[in-house]
Amino acid sequence: MAAVLARANPLEPAGEALDRPPASAGRQLRCCTASGCRAVGAEPLLQALRRARAVAGDGPGAPADPGARGLAIKAVGCLRLCSRGPLLAWDGPGGPALFALGSSDPAWPPGAAIGPEQARALVLAAATAPGPDALAALDLEAWRLPGPLPAGFVSPETPSSETPSSETPSSETPAPAGIRLSWERLDLGHPFFALQQPLVLEHCGWIDPDSIDEALAQGAYGQWRRCLSQLSPEAVRSLVRRSGLRGRGGAGYPTGLKWDTVALQPPGPRFVVCNADEGDPGAFMDRSVLEGDPHRLLEGLAIAAFAVGAERGYIYVRAEYPLAIERLRRALEQAQQRRLLGPGSGLELELRVGAGAYVCGEETALLQSILGRRGQPRPRPPYPAQAGLWGAPTLINNVETLAAVPVILRRGADWFAAIGTETSKGTKVFSLSGAVRRTGLVEVPMGTSLRTVVETMGGGVAAGPGSPGGGVKAVQTGGPSGGCIPAHLLDTPVDYESLQALGSAMGSGGMVAVGEAMAMPELARHFMHFSVEESCGKCLPCRAGTVQLEQLLDRLLAGLAAPGELEQLEQLCRMVKATSLCGLGQAAPNPVLSALRHFRPEFLAACRAEPPPPPSPARAPFAAGPGPGPQAGGRP
Repeated sequence: MAAVLARANPLEPAGEALDRPPASAGRQLRCCTASGCRAVGAEPLLQALRRARAVAGDGPGAPADPGARGLAIKAVGCLRLCSRGPLLAWDGPGGPALFALGSSDPAWPPGAAIGPEQARALVLAAATAPGPDALAALDLEAWRLPGPLPAGFVSPETPSSETPSSETPSSETPAPAGIRLSWERLDLGHPFFALQQPLVLEHCGWIDPDSIDEALAQGAYGQWRRCLSQLSPEAVRSLVRRSGLRGRGGAGYPTGLKWDTVALQPPGPRFVVCNADEGDPGAFMDRSVLEGDPHRLLEGLAIAAFAVGAERGYIYVRAEYPLAIERLRRALEQAQQRRLLGPGSGLELELRVGAGAYVCGEETALLQSILGRRGQPRPRPPYPAQAGLWGAPTLINNVETLAAVPVILRRGADWFAAIGTETSKGTKVFSLSGAVRRTGLVEVPMGTSLRTVVETMGGGVAAGPGSPGGGVKAVQTGGPSGGCIPAHLLDTPVDYESLQALGSAMGSGGMVAVGEAMAMPELARHFMHFSVEESCGKCLPCRAGTVQLEQLLDRLLAGLAAPGELEQLEQLCRMVKATSLCGLGQAAPNPVLSALRHFRPEFLAACRAEPPPPPSPARAPFAAGPGPGPQAGGRP
């Protein structure tokens, strides 16, 4: 395992079979424009750098050799360490290198605080620096180059869609006085980067997600073409079965078996659906794939359609992912223009945008939403693989599952199966968030321990109010469908069976670190409140049971619950879990049950210490209807 981990680098994609470099051989700046970095000004930063390059390369005072004209500046997907955004990767002599731009005022996005002269200094340094160390020595505060940029000057390569939004300050807007910018080189040898093994994310952060040419240069749609010209549907399904790939949406169902179930149904139309309705709190794995490498998903979905005999498919994305929708829609249009998809290609795909109901992540509710109906689950069987859209066999996989398929076909099923554990093969993408020092996106082999991800890679939890010594108290995996794993069990390997044994779940990949300051009953109530709000209300156990569970937790946190009510809480949890119609209600009690299992003393401490005072004597009821009025000094 250590040998596998040690050779990985998230800035070096697993593209040995391609025999070509992942990026331009010249100098370039790759600006992360994923949602995390956009929130701290990545778009204004990208615009400022492109304007500065246009002026520095052509205007007065520009260096003749080498010049800024030889520097490429492009937008890319997630560069992983979201907590330090906006991030810039530099490719040049001695590179790649990764840099973080910071601001002295947390309320002012660093990317929007950079001035024209500072942007010009950064571009010239990136174009001329002999190595990463020289670029790291750049002091943005000390550089004040003469000649302000022309007002409104825009680089010809900047598309109109990249104009600043009204919500994010533009780099042309002067930052408030006193704000200082920092420029820091990040250590790619740190375990956060060094222990990653990017397969699904191998091109995320390297290619421009809006450029199909860059995707094709890295082999996109190569395995799709191979399927059409060299492989049979059975051969593709056999490769997926041998790889041991399991669904990355949470249940871990064997992907090859699901594909076989759909393919072996009686003759007739079939459909494929990509479930991109990622709704777990703290989860952003699928979003990052859609934003950083949308053609990867389209190819994986096309291969799945070929393997099961489908000629039409749908991609279901929640409306809260506007950037992912924009880039996915553009990628789909590009693929259709190149006739890789669409009429005559053997597969027509359509993008459907959901309203954001969490329950639509459940596959039968998702299908109802695609059909234009209210997103509510239905009883199973029949399963969607037998009777899904319009009663036809329908294959449903999530984003990460489909994005893993092209690399399996390219590198081989046995190669993929050699990564991970005996029952959980390959890698898994996690979104690491919460109280941890380093938050971001990580892709590690299955079987990597929680301690490795949270403490070694994420840096653990820093000291703070209520936690003077710092340290991890628990890790929540699987979101509202998962559970809390205490610190003394952090050596547990991350695989489906190990997490289930602890009362948690893999889920889609959200991993939230919890510090000592967090009260576990409060965290359990937080997740139960989420389930109450997101319940569709179709079945009584979920509709009413989750409300009752939340009310019991409210009593507990208010100090009104007796110790005996914890048993009532557990009994109600088991009832809701056993009788709810779909996965939302069946999994809603998991955070409460796991917290009670591992942190019961905290729940007992929250109970009232003494019995409540006896109720006051009952008062005589008022007379109903007309009658004699009250006597003086008496009651009615």
